[in-house]
Order: sequence, then structure tokens, then C-alpha cells
Amino acid sequence: MIRKKRVLFIAIFFIFILCGFMTRLADIQLLHTDNFSERGINLIEESVKQRTQEVVIDDGRGRFIDRNNIPLSESAEPTVVLFPFLKNEDWPVRELSNIIKISEFTIKKRLEKANKPLILTTSDGLDLSERDLKEINNLSIPGVFGIYKQVPLQERTAEHIIGITGENYERLKKIYPDRTDLSYNTKIGVTGLERAFDEFLLPDAETKLLYHVDGTGNPLFGVNVKYIADANPFYPVSVQTTIDRQVQLAAEEITEKRKLEKGGLVLIDIKTNEIISMVSKPAFDRTERSTYTNYMLQPLFPGSTFKTVISAAAIEYGLDDVSRQFNCNLNLYGKEDGKQKDGVLNLERSFAKSCNYTFTTLANELMKKNDRVIEETAQKLGLIDRVGWNGEVFHYDEFKQLPEEKPGNIWVDEKDKNIKKAIDQTAIGQKDVKVTPLAVANMMATIARDGKKEQVKIVKNILYKNGTNMFTFSSNPIEGENIKKYTAKKLQKLLRGVVTDEEGTGRRFQTSSYEVSGKSGTAQTGHKDENGKPLYNKWFAGYFPAKNPKYALAVVEMDTKSEDAATNGVFYELIETLYELDNIETR
Repeated sequence: MIRKKRVLFIAIFFIFILCGFMTRLADIQLLHTDNFSERGINLIEESVKQRTQEVVIDDGRGRFIDRNNIPLSESAEPTVVLFPFLKNEDWPVRELSNIIKISEFTIKKRLEKANKPLILTTSDGLDLSERDLKEINNLSIPGVFGIYKQVPLQERTAEHIIGITGENYERLKKIYPDRTDLSYNTKIGVTGLERAFDEFLLPDAETKLLYHVDGTGNPLFGVNVKYIADANPFYPVSVQTTIDRQVQLAAEEITEKRKLEKGGLVLIDIKTNEIISMVSKPAFDRTERSTYTNYMLQPLFPGSTFKTVISAAAIEYGLDDVSRQFNCNLNLYGKEDGKQKDGVLNLERSFAKSCNYTFTTLANELMKKNDRVIEETAQKLGLIDRVGWNGEVFHYDEFKQLPEEKPGNIWVDEKDKNIKKAIDQTAIGQKDVKVTPLAVANMMATIARDGKKEQVKIVKNILYKNGTNMFTFSSNPIEGENIKKYTAKKLQKLLRGVVTDEEGTGRRFQTSSYEVSGKSGTAQTGHKDENGKPLYNKWFAGYFPAKNPKYALAVVEMDTKSEDAATNGVFYELIETLYELDNIETR
């Protein structure tokens, strides 16, 4: 009796297990075939994929172009696609060989090893024109296609700016709950402009070649290959950036040549306040997450470049008496420690030689008049708040072109405003002062425009596939007060003196092809090298040509030994490159 009960119990147990399997099978095959698991996998589509071979010509995601409509991330490259069933067919390989200039033997050998469509590109020696592609397709060989395929550019550039994409189904569902047409493996923006403009870039449909195969990889329905094209005339869109690809490549090459290992540069068109080039080092490495940071959008110690703010405040508060002299044999705290030997200087020469004592003295006098004077003046120069373009774009009230940009900072503790030593350190861009290289470049552009501050753009337009305009980003002023035009003119004179003064910290640029106005900066970072020696942020920021400003440029090398800094060399060489390019354009 006990044995019969045991057998019955086991039988019932297995029946329950079998029912569980049947229920799961029904769920998979009947109920959730189009939305299986947490990743929302379409099982029917996946089963079809297992029986197809395909070549994606265009994944449908939007792309980036420079200010001259030159591709920045990928381009349509003339390509020849050969499907593997050709190795079992008798087809006119010689006719194809004559067009693509690859030997019959090589084509056949490559096909013999192929178990998926063979794609021949420029890396295989192809140099095909549109006419060549038409000639290939006119051969009407089943399984042979001449197409333009979207491929990543071999010479990649602006990778910190463009950013990367990746698969993240959970985030995809969260940010696009209404886009049920998107598959679980749809790529979304992770960093840079890819993330900022992700909603505009999402794919509408793929363009591809495909054919069905059996279990051995042979054609299931003959050798007919389907061409599935996206017929939408509006998508994918192109995001037209303000970047000049030629200048960007040159800037990246210069930073490499000069061995600028950490830091970078920002180059702004002063007239339009658009970013022409932005380079961040270390170079972007998709396998190393630590390289994803764009340091040009991160707050850094500015050092003496911040003396521009103290000078502006002194001018606006009437403390710029030309006859006033400062004892520049004293250090920033007013002590004679034997390290400073610049003698007695007026404000103009103090700025040129970057005398710390002059600016700590002025800062303390200014703070007695208004304890918010430093941050207020920095804001007038567009130095503290985010300066990247933001505004209304369709349903976005506050769309940011550069969402990774961080605001700057002057004071962390308000009590420091009553401590002389803290004021002294703040005056020379140390203590808690941190600003982004983008904001420093924008400050120089603001001064060059006689004090008019504007948001900085890195994208001009969003363009439909057919070339018409979806959206144009306007030129927006930065809210708040500006410095007076009179103040800007006096700052222009001070910045020029840094270069023209025979003992100025920017005298290196006296021989540059464009006349330069600017300010150097050396900031302690609190870091040390392997030998215990202090490391610095080394800056030079300014604009050129001095008399008719066209470019604003900020270059910074981070955590460097001051004497080894590549900053001035990068600044100088980029000036020469721009001068040469400008003269080529005007010939």
C-alpha cells in the first residue's frame, strides 16, 4: 500500500513537471512570441534570422557631419557584396574581376572560405566610382551587388565629441516607453553627442540585403537575394556640427606630436561662438572607460588665467589707476621670500608678467567693496555657469547640446570671503576656483567681442535625409549682465601686453603668424609625480588675430611638470595651421 502511494506521488510529481514544461512551451510558441523575456526578444524574428544571411547596408541610425557637410563618424563607401552560394554556381567572375581590379583567383579563394556574405571594401584594394557600381549591377549576377555601405571612417576624429553607442534594453525601455518598434538590440547613445541627440538619431528602419538558407547554408528558395530598403525620405537624419574636420584632425595631430598626455584644447569661432575644434586627452579608447571623460567640459584649476577676472573687476570698480605701482618682489601674501624679483610694476606690466601680489592686493580691496564681486565678474565674463547651448527644442524645454558640461566654482565656504589668505589664493585661480576650458575659451571670445557673451554651439542644424532642415539652433545670449565695453577694451590691451611685453609670459607668440592676445596660467593641482615633485595645470588662453579677432583658443595640459608642459607649443602650432588654412582658402 505504501509502495503504491509512493508510485502515485512520483507519477503526480512528474505530471506537474510535464505540465510546467507544456505551459512554458505554450508561452514561448503561442503567447509571447513577439515579446519574450525581460529583453523583449521577438522569437519569430530571431528564428527567421537563424535561417537568413544578410548584409546591413545602413542600420538606420542618424549620423554626424562637420560644418562643411563632411562625414565625421561614418560614410557611404563603395562596396561589393558577394553571397557565399556563388562558390557553388557557375558565374562570370572574370567580368567582375575586370571592373573591381581584383584577380579571379583571389575572388574565388575568398569565396571558398566564406560562410557568410563577403564584403569587399577599400581596405581590400577597391577604388570604385558610382559608374563602376552601376556597371557591376548591370551584370545582373545573382548574389553580386555593388552598393554604398555605411562604414566607420578609417581616420576617426572628434571621438570625445561624437561619443559612442551601446545596447542597453532596460534604459531603452525607460527613456523611450512609446517606441515599441525598437528591438531589444537597438543601440542608444552612451556619451557625447550620440547621447545628447539620441532621440533624433534612433533608427527608423534598416536597409539590407538578405536571403534564406537551409541548415547547411545553401539557398532555401533559390538564389534570389532580397533588397530591403528604407523608403522614408526624411530619416535617418544628419546632425550638422560646427566642427571643422580638417582643423579637428590637425589639432589632434598637434597634441599627439607635442605629447600632450592629459588635458586638451577648445577652439571657438568668435563671430558665431561655435566650436571649431575640441580635443581631450588621453585619447578616446572604447575599451577603457577612464578615457571617456572630456576634460574640456570638466572644471579645472585655472591658475593665473583667472587674473583676467580680477582685472575686469578692478577696471569696473575704478581700481585700475595707471600711475599706481605694486611691489612685485613680494609674494601673493605680501611677504618677501626671495622668490619674486620683478620689481615695482603698474597694473599693465603686472598682468603681462603675472605678478601675484598685484592681484591679491586688488582682490582684497574689491572684496571690501562687494564680497560678491569676484563671482559676479566671472559670471559677466561667462566663466562660471554652463556656457554650452541650451534652450527649447520641440518638446524639450531645456535641451543641452553638451549635457556632460559641468559648471565652474569660485567659493565653497562663504566664510572664506573674510579670510585674507583664502582671498589671496582665490585671486590667482587656486583654492576652490575651478572652471572648464570651454568656459575659459568662451571668456576670451567674450572679451574679443567687446564684452558680449553668448552660449557656445557645437551643433548648427539637424537635417532630414533629403537635405531639408528639421531644426536650426539659434545664437543665444547668456543671461545676466555683461562687462562694459570700456572694460573689454582695457582687457584687450592687457591681454595683448602679455605677448608684446619683452618679459611677458606670452612673449613666445611674438613670432606667430597671427598677432595674439592672451593669458598664461600655472595652477598647482595638489598632485605629485613619482619623485614627489608637484604637478601643475599649465594654461594659455587667448584670441587672434589681435586687431580683428577670428579665433578664441584655450589650451591646457593637466598634471604636468611646469617646465615640460606642451601648452605653448600646441597653441603656437595650431595658430600656424589655421593661418596656413585661412590663406589657402583666400587664394
